[in-house]
Amino acid sequence: MKIPLIYGIDAVHGHNNVYTAVIFPHNIGMGCTQNPSLVEQANRAIAEEVAGTGIDWTFAPCIAVPRDERWGRTYEGFAETPELTKVMSEAAVKGFQGHNLDDPGTILACAKHFVGDGGTSGGVDQGNTEIDEASLREIHMAGYKKAIDAGVGSIMISYNSWNGQKLHGHQYLLTTVLKGELGFEGFLISDWAAIDQLPGDYASDIENSVNAGLDMIMVPDRYQEFINTTKNLVQGNRISMERINDAVRRILTVKFRLGLFEHPLTDRNYTATIGSNEHRQIARECVQQSLVLLKNENNILPLRKDSLKIHVAGKNADDLGNQCGGWTITWQGSSGDITWGTTVLQAIRTAVHPSSVVTYSSDGSGAVGADFGVAIIGERPYAEGAGDRSNLNLDSEDMSTIQNLKNAGIPIITILISGRPMIINQALQESQGFLAAWLPGTEGLGITDILFGDVAPTGKLSHTWPREMSQIPLNFGDPNYDPLFPYGFGLSYTFTNESKLR
Repeated sequence: MKIPLIYGIDAVHGHNNVYTAVIFPHNIGMGCTQNPSLVEQANRAIAEEVAGTGIDWTFAPCIAVPRDERWGRTYEGFAETPELTKVMSEAAVKGFQGHNLDDPGTILACAKHFVGDGGTSGGVDQGNTEIDEASLREIHMAGYKKAIDAGVGSIMISYNSWNGQKLHGHQYLLTTVLKGELGFEGFLISDWAAIDQLPGDYASDIENSVNAGLDMIMVPDRYQEFINTTKNLVQGNRISMERINDAVRRILTVKFRLGLFEHPLTDRNYTATIGSNEHRQIARECVQQSLVLLKNENNILPLRKDSLKIHVAGKNADDLGNQCGGWTITWQGSSGDITWGTTVLQAIRTAVHPSSVVTYSSDGSGAVGADFGVAIIGERPYAEGAGDRSNLNLDSEDMSTIQNLKNAGIPIITILISGRPMIINQALQESQGFLAAWLPGTEGLGITDILFGDVAPTGKLSHTWPREMSQIPLNFGDPNYDPLFPYGFGLSYTFTNESKLR
């Protein structure tokens, strides 16, 4: 019947499985920009790079509302509040899908993961979200209404349970609420092999998920068994033809909207946009606006560019993989020179005047005689459950780096590369300047634009910053709210010498 395939990929912060593609900040940083028009612009650039490889669909945006920083997917959500998540979700969908889905440079968006994935008890990935329906709607469902209003064509269902029942078999939420009450007209897709987690055998997994409202099932391994079993379920009247026809109609409608029947092949005009300077400039602006200045003692920042000796240190100073985080080239991401971009160390060396000297050591040694130490510390890459943590303290390697800089008797500016707020009390105390850079991606020059005052910091925390592990989970609006830094916090620069801002 010449029905074209629709092919999807996890392009969640850039076309992140493709070497040389631009890697944008993860959503936690984009939330700190508080700039929906920039989010739309960034996702438009991502859509062009995805379209340039012949792919029509991204499993993004993630519009989870992370409520516990121990969760390994915290960095995939825009904010801990539904208010900011709603605004950014709408902007992201518009960026991917544009004004017309059949435009060659647009792709299908997929809002995920419906619903409550950021609210599981203990921050356990794929765990149980134990809240009442009013709270589920107010906190975790609000972004989906905005995404639907923006025309999102697909929604991915979440691995988690709501009060003990897996979402992949939840007919009330998927059909009654999402398709009925919220008026979603696109198609619902499962997560990776997620129906296998439903109770019962494989036949009942298929029966329960399809009857609950799933239209497309992501089946990585058991596709022949799935096809044969589904046919048997229909023939045995356990899945109605009406339900099958509804699913097929929804999928075909999206394919028609995408123009796949008329233009199923790659538009090569967009292939050249992959890693383009134009897209790198957009990502650089995203980095600039995502950074949050947490401390600036005696206006130590911004640094001047000329006649300085700067000692750069830390395991994340010259590691592009750590800078990008998970979902980069591979699922979990990895340390090292994994793609093309600019590390913070490279950016500092590029930014300074020739009269300045930049030295480097991973552990902070050799800093004696420098005017300033810049420590780039934090997390290594992870994704999903592999990133679940019960301890968010900085590791001994990072603390040793800061101690070595302190022993050199020089002022310290610390830049934290992380997918979430961490417990930073001692590092903050030892540092005269402190920047939260999140997972900024490939464009390290966006960090030095702030460090040296080419751009003033404007980022505001999209998450409450806890003082200690015993406070987690801690969210804006909680009783006894006593954070290290509150939701929405972010300093900027005050200039005593205007020439410092170049």
